[in-house]
Amino acid sequence: MKTKFIARTIAIAGLLSMTAIAHAQQAQPADRVYAIDVRNEVARSGTGLCWRTGFWTPAAAASDPAGCGCDKDLLPKEKCEPAQTAAAPAPAAATPAKPAAPKKCDFALTLKDDQTFSYDKANLSATAKAALDKDVLARMASCAQVNMVVVTGHTDRIGSHQYNQELSEKRAEAVKSYLVSKGVPGDRIETMGAGKTQPASGAARCADNLSRKQLIQCLAPHRRTEVEVRGPAK
Repeated sequence: MKTKFIARTIAIAGLLSMTAIAHAQQAQPADRVYAIDVRNEVARSGTGLCWRTGFWTPAAAASDPAGCGCDKDLLPKEKCEPAQTAAAPAPAAATPAKPAAPKKCDFALTLKDDQTFSYDKANLSATAKAALDKDVLARMASCAQVNMVVVTGHTDRIGSHQYNQELSEKRAEAVKSYLVSKGVPGDRIETMGAGKTQPASGAARCADNLSRKQLIQCLAPHRRTEVEVRGPAK
């Protein structure tokens, strides 16, 4: 008696299930590839499988919204598994910017001819002092600091090498003394005497057969003093 009751219960459940599916199939759109139940959801078997309609094909399932949920293993991988966004490449390490080269306050002045010293003398003229005030000391004011001042004295070729060497050194020292008197640190000033070894380039060639007065006048461009200043700008 008990066995007959169980069998009858199973038969009724199966009949109800088939009836529900049949009603769902009648209610769904004609081309739907999966059966829809009364809850408007895909009908599933007791094991969770989706009920397919006669319109089911792999291609149709791929275009159906429920396809991936019902038949993921039968559909193209790219359909059911969105492509992973490629990881953005790590930004390249920024190249450290090269520090800007410090501005310089380098300049040079050449006191030409006899404006620095009278012929055969090592005493600064008033003209030379005015030029040093205007073109050296005033320009030093634009420097953050003065690292070095190089003063080089030159002579013409008249006289012996030793005499001219000593004269050029005395002239360079005279310029240094004046700059120091105006506040330039003496330990920043270097003096050099070139004597008659570095004639001025581009100067006229002076013949030795000229009179002494003419020769002295002709050789004036060689009697010069050069002042070079080096340091950073403000």
